[in-house]
Amino acid sequence: MVAARLVELGATLIDADMLAREAVAPGTPGLDAIVTRWGTHLRRNDGTLDRAALRQIVFSDPADRGALDAIVHPEVERRRQMLVDAARTRGDEIVVCDIPLLFEKNLQDRFGAVILVDAPVALRAERLVRNRRLTPAEAQAMIDAQLPSGPKRERATWVIDNTGSLDELRAQVDALWPRIRTQASALSPLPPSRGDT
Repeated sequence: MVAARLVELGATLIDADMLAREAVAPGTPGLDAIVTRWGTHLRRNDGTLDRAALRQIVFSDPADRGALDAIVHPEVERRRQMLVDAARTRGDEIVVCDIPLLFEKNLQDRFGAVILVDAPVALRAERLVRNRRLTPAEAQAMIDAQLPSGPKRERATWVIDNTGSLDELRAQVDALWPRIRTQASALSPLPPSRGDT
């Protein structure tokens, strides 16, 4: 919702999750590398990646998670940089890169400002189960793969509290928008980024 509202206010959005999906779409070297490493059972009959089965593998073993990152992240970064360059060429004033593992991948210094959208662990786990249909164990494994909120809060430019209603969340984004515009003007051409937890 935060990213969507920033787009409504005038930002250009580059979504790392979308780029990661594109990097392992049917026919890509990324999907071929995943199938080569972990087996053909990860390719569904329609040619798409069985993301749930892969998630069970990589969140149970840090070495497997690192291997997946080595396959996917370089392509995501290449695509992200292309989109950032295109936005700069167009003269887009504010470019938001939505990167859920921004701090975990130590990317925060590549951006002019960082917005952390944060909520307590229990609430994040509940939302993962409800909204993404993960099991409680899968949700906890995903959370365990992230840094704790404390260090991320210290390194973020701004923190948005995601514990209330959607209206409250929207109000926080709207209140922050003038500061984002001021920061973007001062730091151009570096794009602001948004890290979710």
